[in-house]
Amino acid sequence: MKKHLTLAVLLAVALVFALSASEAAAQKIGFINMRVILHDSEAGKKAQAEMKKVVEKKKADIAKKEEELRKLKDDLEKQKSVLTAEAYRDKEASYQVKFRDYQRMVQDANEELAKKEQAITARMIPEVLKIVEELGKKGNYDAILDLNNPVIVYHDKEDNLTKKIIEEYNKSTGKSSSAPAKGKK
Repeated sequence: MKKHLTLAVLLAVALVFALSASEAAAQKIGFINMRVILHDSEAGKKAQAEMKKVVEKKKADIAKKEEELRKLKDDLEKQKSVLTAEAYRDKEASYQVKFRDYQRMVQDANEELAKKEQAITARMIPEVLKIVEELGKKGNYDAILDLNNPVIVYHDKEDNLTKKIIEEYNKSTGKSSSAPAKGKK
């Protein structure tokens, strides 16, 4: 009798695992690499070309300013023994002002480039996501994930459990918060 009961339990467990496996196999999940899409697409290549032009111009401006600073520093070092202490301090202060201007110029250039890159990405991503959603629907995907970011970029709306979770959470917190607090007498 024990053998039959053990066999029945094993068969039931195997059946549950088989059904779970077939259920999991029925789900279709796809993957994309958003970084590669943004980099290798025609629009991405065009944006990179635009960025390269801006970067080269900024680099040239920065290199010109660096050369000016280098000459000023060299002149200052050469004149150090000839100048009075006060004249040297004045020239050193002038150099420091120009050096801070150079640092601000580099910082501004970096910020401008970052903003430009973000603007390009912000323009491209919605277009890509629209295509991903269309492909997800046509291909009957349950979910499509970005390999670079653990975010689901497409999912079948029927499988969204958010409302159900909110309802259950509200029920569970409603029970605990509605309990009367015990006060001291």
